[in-house]
Amino acid sequence: MIKSTVTITTDDGVRLACTEYGPAGPGRESAVPVLLAHGLAGHTGEWDALAELLGPAYRLVGYDARGHGMSDRLPEDVSRAAHIRDAVAVAGQLALARPVLIGQSLGGLTALLTAAEHPDLVRALVLVEAGPRGPAPELPGKIGRWLDSWPVPFESAEAAADFFGGGPAGLAWAAGLEVRADGLYPRVDRDVMVACVAESAVRSFWAEWDRVRCPTLVVRGGKGAMPASEATEMRVRRPAGTRVEAVPGAGHDVHLDAPSELCALIKEFLPPT
Repeated sequence: MIKSTVTITTDDGVRLACTEYGPAGPGRESAVPVLLAHGLAGHTGEWDALAELLGPAYRLVGYDARGHGMSDRLPEDVSRAAHIRDAVAVAGQLALARPVLIGQSLGGLTALLTAAEHPDLVRALVLVEAGPRGPAPELPGKIGRWLDSWPVPFESAEAAADFFGGGPAGLAWAAGLEVRADGLYPRVDRDVMVACVAESAVRSFWAEWDRVRCPTLVVRGGKGAMPASEATEMRVRRPAGTRVEAVPGAGHDVHLDAPSELCALIKEFLPPT
């Protein structure tokens, strides 16, 4: 699939690297606009396989979150509010009119909060292994220990892929690393990543979920990190507007472990026409 890149600048001066999938030109204005938000320590390239499967009926745009990938690595503000403003800025500057927001993990939380804060700007939500549960006081320490465990620099892309569990998910994580003369390095700062989850450590986001008004598809991995009870509670609170699905065998990275299954769920939930 053709990919083009552009950098936008937010109101607080942070540069965000954006990727548009598919060719520009006539016909794009009739495609369903979709904004893709990756998870913590990830990058936009994680969406490549899903974008290929969804195809040209959707206008697909992904972006590296602040502090991630090719975006500015050390932003001063990594609050949830800053991430919401970024999603709105990308949609606005790239002319995505009432996009569907598809987000995984922390990117899914950004999508959820954006829909709650700006209900008129969001057409629908697809939340992959993401929900409003909290507080999680153990989370910053868990994330810090995980990042500290990375054997940096990785000797090769193959070694990195193996470390990240192998398969498509491992390859996608390895592809997000920076290649230097002496090995491969993360494109994220450890302390910035810990700061990104600080709010989730001390509060839940159920009040925001209750304010979401658009149709929502919640997708869990059968072997993922999102509890079934969380997804069930989301549906109980919004029974008319929430659909919950589980992908058997998939882990937390459902979009990498089972892109075909996720694509089928998205197309059924949100037909391209």
